[in-house]
Amino acid sequence: MAPAARLRSAVPRALPLPLLLLLLLPPPPLLAQAPRPPDALRRHLLRRGAQLWHEALPSNLAPIPATQEAPQPARGPRPPRCGVPDPPDGLSGRNRQKRFVLSGGRWEKRDLTYRILRFPWQLVQEQVRQTVAEALQVWSKVTPLTFTEVQEGHADIMIDFTRYWHGDNLPFDGPGGILAHAFFPKTHREGDVHFDYDETWTIGDNQGTDLLHVAAHEFGHVLGLQHTTAAKALMSPFYTFRYPLSLSPDDLRGIQHLYGKPRSDPTSRPSALGLQAGEDTNEIALVEPETPPDACEVSFDAVSTIRGELFFFKEGFVWRLRRGQLQPGYPALASRHWQGLPSPVDAAFEDAQGHIWFFQGAQYWVYDGEKPVLGPAPLSELGLPGSHIHAALVWGPEKNKIYFFQGGDYWRFHPSTRRVDSPVPRRATDWRGVPSEIDAAFQDANGYAYFLRGRLYWKFDPVKVKALEGFPRLVGPDFFDCTEPANTFR
Repeated sequence: MAPAARLRSAVPRALPLPLLLLLLLPPPPLLAQAPRPPDALRRHLLRRGAQLWHEALPSNLAPIPATQEAPQPARGPRPPRCGVPDPPDGLSGRNRQKRFVLSGGRWEKRDLTYRILRFPWQLVQEQVRQTVAEALQVWSKVTPLTFTEVQEGHADIMIDFTRYWHGDNLPFDGPGGILAHAFFPKTHREGDVHFDYDETWTIGDNQGTDLLHVAAHEFGHVLGLQHTTAAKALMSPFYTFRYPLSLSPDDLRGIQHLYGKPRSDPTSRPSALGLQAGEDTNEIALVEPETPPDACEVSFDAVSTIRGELFFFKEGFVWRLRRGQLQPGYPALASRHWQGLPSPVDAAFEDAQGHIWFFQGAQYWVYDGEKPVLGPAPLSELGLPGSHIHAALVWGPEKNKIYFFQGGDYWRFHPSTRRVDSPVPRRATDWRGVPSEIDAAFQDANGYAYFLRGRLYWKFDPVKVKALEGFPRLVGPDFFDCTEPANTFR
């Protein structure tokens, strides 16, 4: 019998033509069955393009009801969005004054570290680092949170650009589709943020996927925020290219509900200068000058690397540099960060546990972030015979070598025991090429030490164990973009 005749005999003549065509089509491929990861609903996946941005759901789950994803009449391309289910009250109009949604977890500490494991190919690493820092700053400037980049070891927030299957049962899918996902606090992978390496990552334009917007959105999840139904919110499920990037009132209410407002708000800080005669106050009177000194003209009292940023101290004021750039709002009173800090400070350093030590005269103070935990306490407790120290230097990649300098002498100090090696000092001439008497010292992220005296500084090579050639140089032009005088010493 001919094939067509056999087909006609196998199909009842009463079947309609559409059903007949269905029978002639090959069967669809079987979908792979994958186990659902335990915290799948706690991960947020962004999709891009005409499709919905959705969470990757394994095929053995029941489909979403048609009422939730019913096809709409064609009205142009649908905006990209995240497919995490909307809050139950989000579409009913209830609870309109509190739209933000929380994941149920938050970080118990306020000083967080982050590390970028791998980078996208389209952007240079410094661009990515700067953009990630800006995305985190979106949240840090409205909360007490701080974020410090580390480049080795484990960090609270681990950032990676990766491809396809990458170890969390939530594979990426190449260009387009899923852009990124993140894990909430209090989950088994808290702090992990993954970006799809195969996307066309851009910064500040809509020709690809804007890294700043996606990163800021994902960091909101990492801090404990769910999606919101509020329009134009950063935590809205819809991705839109919008500059300048900023938080909506809804985003602000959500993050401050979790962590509170910034600890130091310069707009609300009381000032003793405005007190009326006879008015009583329990605040320590400000003795600092009303205007800060000129960074181009001064010799600094102390310099220290704190939380990965560089702080210069002078007469009660502090200058804050991040990646070589003076931050907005600085110089500012050092007491804005460390309440009760004396003025001026002689030396400062941050130990391996993140405690910040300050010295003035024969006393010292210790802070945990911005919270005072010790002081004033006498220097004699540390085994130091002198009445004051001139500089403190943290040395080595583990921050385990700390040196105090006074005049032409120095001591090695151990924070774990809170004692110096010996009350008998060593001679500062051990630091070859550096002047015997210095005003301040610090170490950069690459391991070089810097010694300041007056308006000059020396850069010290940790490998050759001596000052580099071409030094000293002027502090002002190199750190604060000051105009170098024509009659320079070089």
